[in-house]
Amino acid sequence: MKVLVLGATGLTGAKVVEGLLERSEIESVITPVRRKTDTTHPRLVQHEVNFDNLEAHAGLFDVDAIVCCLGTTIKKAGSREQFRKVDYGYCLKAAELGRAAGANAFILMSAIAASSDSTIFYNRVKGELEDAVRDLGYPYLSIYHPSLLLGDRQEQRTAEALGIRLMPLVNRALVGPLEKFRGVPAATVARAMVNEVCTLTTKPLAEQVVRTREYPDILEQAN
Repeated sequence: MKVLVLGATGLTGAKVVEGLLERSEIESVITPVRRKTDTTHPRLVQHEVNFDNLEAHAGLFDVDAIVCCLGTTIKKAGSREQFRKVDYGYCLKAAELGRAAGANAFILMSAIAASSDSTIFYNRVKGELEDAVRDLGYPYLSIYHPSLLLGDRQEQRTAEALGIRLMPLVNRALVGPLEKFRGVPAATVARAMVNEVCTLTTKPLAEQVVRTREYPDILEQAN
């Protein structure tokens, strides 16, 4: 199986790449990146791309499955418009190119409470992306809804850093219907995604499948 990972240098995406490369079911891992990393592996294929012109790299998307962990923040992007360009525009274009090239599976990192009807800009953009990807008709679509992702980031996010320190205490208080809002290690989400991709090598797709995975399901998939 050939798998393309979008957002391969991010907190979760890097762990997805690492996990896929450890699995014998995976023939090759393709990573479109702005700048190549120092990571090397016989089955890793890095390509420097201009994300504003992904169409010029359409051949990269001739894969079996795509894992999309690409995302930014409004602060890092600089504006709502730039944030939307990355979290909606780049991700959707990748999904379109993959579907056009014959990719059968798309694993999407979204966010808890994502909804195109949300009054919160971040959640609304995530929800609009989900709706748009659903409309592409992937035979297999799995949408991840983690809450706060726990792990060491390259860039400093003050609010998230505070949340990460408090999350072990907060998680214990989030029970029942609130359990889905528990923070989850990025490594756990990545492991769930890797496991899910690898199950597709042994389970032929007889009909269209669309899944949404929240905290309990992510933990189960990661085991």
